[in-house]
Amino acid sequence: MDNVKIIAIVGMSGSGKSVLVDHLTNKGYPKVYFGGMIYKEMEKRGIPRTEDGESEKKFREQIREEEGKDWVVRQVIAETKDLIQAGQKRIILDGVYSWTEYKTLKHEFPKTLTFIAVVVDKHLRYERVAKRPERSFDGKAIRERDRSEIENLEKGGPIAAADYYILNNGTIEETNAALDKILKEIEF
Repeated sequence: MDNVKIIAIVGMSGSGKSVLVDHLTNKGYPKVYFGGMIYKEMEKRGIPRTEDGESEKKFREQIREEEGKDWVVRQVIAETKDLIQAGQKRIILDGVYSWTEYKTLKHEFPKTLTFIAVVVDKHLRYERVAKRPERSFDGKAIRERDRSEIENLEKGGPIAAADYYILNNGTIEETNAALDKILKEIEF
């Protein structure tokens, strides 16, 4: 895996993960989307996705309980290795959820993986989540999602252990500029 570099983007719902991932994919880097593994498996099992995200949340927790906390990350690792085998040298991982996933990825890609956490003041994150066109949540729903992701999926660990942090309280341009600064620093 000489010269391969992988960036994993982590953050709470509404923090701006998609903004960072979109910026990177617009530069031509391929992404492996953790949520996509859930969607593919739901489709395979004939489980419909609901607008409120409730079926996804339930299935995300169910699959980890049935198949192990590392089920999603095993799928991600396989897809990432396929990309590397195909000659990709720069890869984005979108949506690490759990401490188990963090540890598994660090073990699998010890010298090639950098975690970047995107954070935003909670009140601003809640406002943004309420206004977004897809998967919007009201205050009660986002608080419940936060609780569920922290307690059931151990999402706080990867954020706390990230290698770099981006504060996303400003504009998209400011957030992207902060990411570009990190990319330059890590020679991505």
